[in-house]
Amino acid sequence: MSKTHCTASTALAVLLAFSATVPAMAAPHHKAAAKPAATKEAAAPVKPPEDQILAVINGQVLTQRDVDNRAKLFVLSTGLPISPEIMGRMRGQIIHQLIDERLKTQEILKRHINVEPDQIAGAIANIEQRNGMPKNALRNRLASDGVSLTTLIDQIRVQIGWMQVLREKLGEEGRITATQISQREQALQAEQGRAQYFMSEIFVPVADPRHDEAELAFTKTIISQLREGAPFPIVAAQFSQAQSALDGGSMGWVQEDNLDPQVVNIVRQMPIGAISNPIQVAGGFVIATVQAKRVVGKQMGTMLELRQAFFPFDAPLNPQNPTEQQRAALQKATTAVQTIHSCDAMEALNKSLGEKRPSNPGSQILERLMPQMKSVLESLPPNQVSRPLVSMDGIALLMVCDRQQKNLAQQSPSEIADQLMNEHVEQASRQLQRDLQRRAIIEMRPAAKATN
Repeated sequence: MSKTHCTASTALAVLLAFSATVPAMAAPHHKAAAKPAATKEAAAPVKPPEDQILAVINGQVLTQRDVDNRAKLFVLSTGLPISPEIMGRMRGQIIHQLIDERLKTQEILKRHINVEPDQIAGAIANIEQRNGMPKNALRNRLASDGVSLTTLIDQIRVQIGWMQVLREKLGEEGRITATQISQREQALQAEQGRAQYFMSEIFVPVADPRHDEAELAFTKTIISQLREGAPFPIVAAQFSQAQSALDGGSMGWVQEDNLDPQVVNIVRQMPIGAISNPIQVAGGFVIATVQAKRVVGKQMGTMLELRQAFFPFDAPLNPQNPTEQQRAALQKATTAVQTIHSCDAMEALNKSLGEKRPSNPGSQILERLMPQMKSVLESLPPNQVSRPLVSMDGIALLMVCDRQQKNLAQQSPSEIADQLMNEHVEQASRQLQRDLQRRAIIEMRPAAKATN
């Protein structure tokens, strides 16, 4: 290898080691792929046939294949080694969740609601973005590990379609009025000085409060996986039965009066980033995590307006042996650091590169960024390009266009309207689900009670 090539390889290796961009997918990918294979092999001797019928829901069958596919999706998306024993404990709840999804799907079809492909693609992109994945990484990861993308698509289609069912059902009742917004603003004024939490949830419903042992065991299993490092947004998207599931469980900023008293008692004591024990509430169990706390009406923060340019790689990066294209991308990025001096120029550069990532990533709150990214941006002067930030799929350059101090605790009327709408939708969802379950004819087969 020439001296020039050696220098480029070393530069890429060093930059990758110190970059603040998304985590590399390669190492976890191989680990996640290997572990489920071992789990599957260990469970194979007692595994029931895939076409075995577990339940019939209003004439529609649920098979062992459906349960296996959902279990594979969970194993892959967490990236953790999960034993057959753990999967056995989760099996019952997966069956119940799939039954609920069948009921929701039947209601969606009954109302002639069509979920467009671009809605599903957008939801998958949101999952990738929340978890620091490059575009299409989740699709590629599923394909490489033998999990049908249909499994994920079907689940997302139900979530989106169900939201449309609820909005249709609410109709005029779901419209948020100026009076309601004003009343909430007055309530927030009255709560000045009280705590507010930026939190996420996973809600596990309980069919019969007198017999909640299975749901409690499932909740504890999920908590153990979260504490082992399973991504909360992905687990919430798969298993939470709250409407926040489509947003990775995120509830945004909520005040204590909008939480169950049992949840308030826990979150008051929780450290930032901790995962709660099971919290019993009306209708089920909640798993909570708190990303931030503040006082209602007062939280100063730094709002950043950014632009970025992204130099995509032609293949996943091997820092010790980069391709010619990757060396050239590093050279171009290094040159751009010296020659780009405005946000308009950054936007033009990104468009010339194919705009694989958006030129404008939206307003960002400095204090809520990941520590590595925060360290890059907090001292970066306006209109100056950051150092090249190398990830497995390319090199990013960032520029701060504007930096302002803002009271982040002041909710805008539109944010209040969104919060009120979410509350209405959540209440309607639980009521409609109970109605569908009461009217349904569900035949549970003996095989549904057997464990893998």
